Amino acid sequence: MKTIFNKILLVTGAALIAITFQVKAQTISYDTTFRPGNYAAKIAEFKRTPIAKKDYVFLGNSITAGGNWSKLLDLPNAQNRGISGDITYGVLERLDEIIAGKPSKIFVLIGINDVSRNIPDSLILANYKKMINRVKHGSKKTKIYFYTLLPVNSSFAKFKNHYGKDEHILWLNKEIKKLADKKVTIIDLYTVFSDTDHHLKAELTKDGLHLLPAGYQVWVDFLKSGKYLK
Repeated sequence: MKTIFNKILLVTGAALIAITFQVKAQTISYDTTFRPGNYAAKIAEFKRTPIAKKDYVFLGNSITAGGNWSKLLDLPNAQNRGISGDITYGVLERLDEIIAGKPSKIFVLIGINDVSRNIPDSLILANYKKMINRVKHGSKKTKIYFYTLLPVNSSFAKFKNHYGKDEHILWLNKEIKKLADKKVTIIDLYTVFSDTDHHLKAELTKDGLHLLPAGYQVWVDFLKSGKYLK
């Protein structure tokens, strides 16, 4: 009987160990402290061109950084606050510099790098809400425009960490739309850039994530047609 009991204990123990290893294997790690290598240099650059009350601020990651907004929109008062590789935590860290200038408008596109780095959707959404609340309280006259996330296109096979996470993009976009209120306008870029298979339109991207000049032109035309720049 003792031998049988010992065998049961061994089997049970092995099963528990196997389950423990399985849970650990399924645990997805993420780092909210990540900042791009050029983060500090970009912050210093931004401080040399401080935000003013008349400014339209374009805030985000490389997709925003890649647009020459002053030229594209014929707006001398457009300020580009995009940093390649940035995540929502990085935006929150540098948001005070923008709020201090009390700009006329802020256009926010951020989150795809959070998704690629496995930051939970709930935390990304919470950061969106923090951004909005801080702007509302710190710069009451600033109009806030929040973009839905763009789709990606895995056929380019370049940014593999961004692929296979469409359900996260769709969930976040659904929640972003719920953020609309009297002070916050939602601009649905996902629909504009999505093909029939819900991928980023191949003719508008150079690598499945970033946009070609044609993509920025589509973006600009959409902003103008929606009168978001008035």
